[in-house]
Amino acid sequence: MDVLQDINLEIDAGDLIFVTGSSGAGKSTLLKLISAVERPSSGTIVFENQNINFLNKNEMPYLRRKFGMIFQDHKLLYDRDCFDNVALPLQINELDPSDISRRVRAALNKVGLLNKEKLMPITLSGGEQQRLAIARAIVSRPSILIADEPIANLDKNYANEIMNIFYSFHQVGVTVIISSHEAPSTTIKHKEFNINQGKLNLEKNVPLLT
Repeated sequence: MDVLQDINLEIDAGDLIFVTGSSGAGKSTLLKLISAVERPSSGTIVFENQNINFLNKNEMPYLRRKFGMIFQDHKLLYDRDCFDNVALPLQINELDPSDISRRVRAALNKVGLLNKEKLMPITLSGGEQQRLAIARAIVSRPSILIADEPIANLDKNYANEIMNIFYSFHQVGVTVIISSHEAPSTTIKHKEFNINQGKLNLEKNVPLLT
């Protein structure tokens, strides 16, 4: 049986999207399909007028560079300090070392961790580790930021800090897609895609309040 069925949705550039639903509803699978981490067994995913199903393995890395991914378990490297964790995507893409240093420190500064660049991730709090994961996701300047339950295990203050970081990226034109059990209360215009047992249950547009 397919994890997701009868899913039909459209995301526009610059959207703020909340993918909501209970545990096991299919939220993580949907995010993996959107970001091309996984390919659909049936159906079509179109990104920038390209059918992802038809991309070959050499084309996929170029597509994935447009996405910044933040996972539930952070996927940090605990044998490297904060600076090197954030630098890794740029090192893989063989950027000039001076550019790497500049962009890593800019990303760390954005999430409030510039003064902790030489610390090891294990010494950070849960909220700080999440911010470090965000810095690594944004350092490549993706056009789409995807976060899988980024505030699930954080207290209210840390959760608010993390959400404000996401909102700040949305405000400068980055498409932000966040999965959560329920959409947080916000006055920012957004869309909600609610997934229930693998099916799209509800789509609603929440207007910007002034």
